[in-house]
Amino acid sequence: MAVKREKPGLLYSLSAYRTGFAKNIVLFILMLGILVLFSTLRPDRFPTSRNFRSMLAQFPEFGLLTLAMMLSMVVGGIDLSVVAVANLTGVLAAIILASGQAAGVFSGITLVFLAVIVVLVVAALSGAVNGSLIALAGVPPILATLGTQGLLMGLAIIFTKGHGITGFPPEIDVIGNGFIAGIPVPFLIFVAVTALVTFVLRRTRLGFNMYMLGANPVVSRFSGVNNTMVLIRTYMISSVLAGISSLIMISRTNSMRPGYGTDYLLQAILVSVLGGTDPKGGTGSVVGLVMAIMILQFTQSGLNILAFSAFTKKFIWGLALLLIMVINFLITKYHEKKRIRESSSAK
Repeated sequence: MAVKREKPGLLYSLSAYRTGFAKNIVLFILMLGILVLFSTLRPDRFPTSRNFRSMLAQFPEFGLLTLAMMLSMVVGGIDLSVVAVANLTGVLAAIILASGQAAGVFSGITLVFLAVIVVLVVAALSGAVNGSLIALAGVPPILATLGTQGLLMGLAIIFTKGHGITGFPPEIDVIGNGFIAGIPVPFLIFVAVTALVTFVLRRTRLGFNMYMLGANPVVSRFSGVNNTMVLIRTYMISSVLAGISSLIMISRTNSMRPGYGTDYLLQAILVSVLGGTDPKGGTGSVVGLVMAIMILQFTQSGLNILAFSAFTKKFIWGLALLLIMVINFLITKYHEKKRIRESSSAK
């Protein structure tokens, strides 16, 4: 009786699934460990509903920028312009809101609607420029997005002359400071966008093509995938997420000036890698990314409550990041060796 052999492609898919699952388990254990640690050290302040509501309201704009960074890494690139896109779109939205409020021509709801439309359109155009430079002109992603970063940040400074913009209609406050059934609106926006991105990655042809392109561009092209359009669409989605982040930023502070969120760029890259995204492309999990964001938020909140200095917080966060990357490397190597052994025995 002939023995049915597993196909090498199937073995590779199973290996990738096992590797991703193992990394997510490590992240989950670390997240729970940090939660238990700070809850034990400060049971009077950390595990309280007030603190959790505060944490849920603090990270959504950063979470959206990290999600945008992850998408660019999935296709084997990187988007260094996400913060600049958020700054430019935030400045444009602030100009519309402040000037419209001062003129008194439109209602607050109308101004918010116009600002949202402008943000989404300008962000999509910025992403299209990034994608076109990479896919059509052949510019490396790190150089293309570094160039657009300077361009967009320069435009934001030109529009504002370096000054802050204030005086928004009160209707914008709900985006960054509102609550629905006790849950912060920014967190609900983050959950909705995350669910949509997960659906795109896991249930649409575009998501499948993004993973295929990141894993092997040559195989992707010979499989009939339009790599150019996949890249352009990916960077457009990435920039739109940054634009949505800018709406939360300006609403939370009721002001806008160029330079908001500049510290987020490096953190977004590091958290994406911590969440299991492979900088070489082809691998990325929204679940892992969300857990990495929560690890960062729990750590920052706990260290703030314990009154650690900023330098100590950076040291602890950097140490945790290095440990996770080493663990992820060992997990990947283990499953690669296991896949090779299974592939050899299946031949």
